Amino acid sequence: MKSKKPLYIILAILIVVLIGFVYYRYYFTFGEGVKAGQLNYVVKKGYVFKTYEGKLIQTGIRSQTGNIQSNEFEFSVTDKAIAEKMMLNSGKVFELHYIEYLNSLPWRGYSPFVVDSIISIQ
Repeated sequence: MKSKKPLYIILAILIVVLIGFVYYRYYFTFGEGVKAGQLNYVVKKGYVFKTYEGKLIQTGIRSQTGNIQSNEFEFSVTDKAIAEKMMLNSGKVFELHYIEYLNSLPWRGYSPFVVDSIISIQ
């Protein structure tokens, strides 16, 4: 009768590789930074996982055609207190600190950009 030891070793290696892959794709912090602009909206939405989603309008970058364009920064918020504070101050200028992941998770929001703190409100 053959030993099952090689089978267990291969299975253990596959499990470790799978855990590493999931961590890298969904939990690895790819970057972080600060974005500033006028808060357009923050809403709570979702079918199963209710998450807070928002949009920040960043002002004026001059394009090659000479027009001023606005950039939109779409983000998710995981902290209810931060989301409610943003909802009460919609339309104001915010500086938001965010963390960027490679992919989003359903319970973390639709965006890979997750706002974790408000730096300032003007």
